[in-house]
Amino acid sequence: MVGFPQYRRSMTTPPADPPAPEPGPVPDAPPPPRKRRWKLKAGLAGCLLLPVLFVTFYTVVVLNFDYSEGNRAGYLQKFSRKGWLCKTYEGELAVTSVPGVAPTIWEFSVRDKEVAQQLTNASGKRVVLFYEEHRGVPTKCFGATNYFVDSVVVPGP
Repeated sequence: MVGFPQYRRSMTTPPADPPAPEPGPVPDAPPPPRKRRWKLKAGLAGCLLLPVLFVTFYTVVVLNFDYSEGNRAGYLQKFSRKGWLCKTYEGELAVTSVPGVAPTIWEFSVRDKEVAQQLTNASGKRVVLFYEEHRGVPTKCFGATNYFVDSVVVPGP
């Protein structure tokens, strides 16, 4: 064969393994590259935290700024503390304009315990309730209605 060197092969001995490197000082290998996932974590945290912050801000605004305020007079027909998870004070006021006419029932909520105690003591009596209306409250944990009574007057006999 022309152009190819001839090698001798032995059929009885297997080919020799290359010699093992001598043990010596191992140079400090650089640490494996860190995967930069902080952008993913920050984005995920932002996606979870942003709606919670928005709902919290919205709730604070809705509860601190009233849509309307006024007063209603009538007979306190029912007042109780309701709810499975969030206990709120709820009541009904029978508002009559003319004696002998069927009353209109007005439902309201109370957030203040002192006002709730005054209403409990005035059950069945004629009362004047001063209230604020808060529209768009996102949950019923603050009250089942939009009307929040903040003070009570029980007229004399």
